[in-house]
Amino acid sequence: MASEDKNKDGEKKCEEIEETIELKELSLSQIKIKKVPHLKDYIPSSQLKTVTNPLARNPYYHPTEAFYISPSYDILLKQVLYDFSDTNRNPSYGHVLAYHRSGPRKLVYFDPGDVKAAIVTCGGLCPGLNTVIRELVVGLSDLYGVTKIFGIRSGYRGFYSYDPLPLTSKMVHNWHKRGGTALETSRGGFDLCKIVDAIQHHEFNHVYIIGGDGTMRGAVEIYNEICHRKLNVAVAGIPKTVDNDVGIIDQSFGFQTAVEIAQQAINAAHVEAESAVNGIGLVKLMGRSTGHIALHATLSSRDVDCCLIPENDFFLEGKGGLLEFLEQRLKENGHAVVVVAEGAGQGLIPRTEEERRDDSGNPVFLDVGVWLKSELNRWWKRDHPGELFTVKYIDPTYMVRAVSANATDNLYCTLLAHSAIHGAMAGCTGFVAGRVNGNYVYIPVKEVAQAKNVVDTKDHKWGWVRSVTNQPDFQGS
Repeated sequence: MASEDKNKDGEKKCEEIEETIELKELSLSQIKIKKVPHLKDYIPSSQLKTVTNPLARNPYYHPTEAFYISPSYDILLKQVLYDFSDTNRNPSYGHVLAYHRSGPRKLVYFDPGDVKAAIVTCGGLCPGLNTVIRELVVGLSDLYGVTKIFGIRSGYRGFYSYDPLPLTSKMVHNWHKRGGTALETSRGGFDLCKIVDAIQHHEFNHVYIIGGDGTMRGAVEIYNEICHRKLNVAVAGIPKTVDNDVGIIDQSFGFQTAVEIAQQAINAAHVEAESAVNGIGLVKLMGRSTGHIALHATLSSRDVDCCLIPENDFFLEGKGGLLEFLEQRLKENGHAVVVVAEGAGQGLIPRTEEERRDDSGNPVFLDVGVWLKSELNRWWKRDHPGELFTVKYIDPTYMVRAVSANATDNLYCTLLAHSAIHGAMAGCTGFVAGRVNGNYVYIPVKEVAQAKNVVDTKDHKWGWVRSVTNQPDFQGS
């Protein structure tokens, strides 16, 4: 009887929760729609023309009403989670962000015969760059019939330093199988006037910019200058960062591949450590300001004893420090594996010179891997003189970022590129194509340029890392 009463109470509780959820549906006043910039925002309608989407005449498509994205149904809500277990609570929602869904529109603002597109890649390498370039070319050419497509070589400076490179579907056919960027890339070289002057001179009216947060900040300035000059030019961004530190979007392309390659490095470090007396495998992974690669590679490998990331400070000596933990782990297992993100521990490393910056303005970090290896050797020699000890240090940075994309990232790159094309053809500008809550949307580039995606050390993912490694929280005694 007690069991039956308990079940009835549980069923009643569930019914109450369902009723509460139903009562707490969002009202329209609570939804804040993020408007996507459009050419008609600054160009008079009389100077813009619309044509039926060429996809309607594509022999490989048979568009139905549901095929095109309707302005009335192109909203995606940011996911809202709320604990309704306490039905006495009265949650008051703030504004919930909504983004316009990506995809083809019935009417487009560019005749394919008039389109002249430019594609540029900036910043560091990332798996999938060539896939994005390839799909922009193939999508513009094969879907919309655009014939004038050009690559800008060597990043932003390529607009004014080199002649544009004509691109065709045949030319880029196998690019998705290659790592790096066939267009070449560089940091810095951002000269706003020269870039926009070159866009005008070459009569580009589609500009596709692929890069990280610094590149997106440059895209904002380009978009603003194009608006100021009232040019009929669509500017579309595709966020790229192997570190996965771009905000708002679910994940940046190439990240899945990076984690996969990082896991291979961890596996090698584990074998080396396990094969030595008092062996430690030390792996430095990419992650200047965020530790996403280190975190995900740690969770996927399960061979890591300690994961060090920029968002969580650590210390070496004393109770609760890294050295005490490794000492205990070596006593228990005879070996250990440490993963450290490149931006971790920067405040611990002695500086012998003023902080330098690269061409993009990013601080040049000191090598935490080399420093940590030296500190581990110094510690063991001091506290365990004469005992065997080995540190095997692996830095797979260029392996991680220079490989071709895996299947998951190739698919993601394809959909991002096609989303950007559909948006630009529809007259959207100053936007980024990205995935939010599993759906492809258009986000104002200004927001993406400012948003960050850092590891939340109060989140369950970091909790998982702590639970599978049993590492200290480095809060001291």
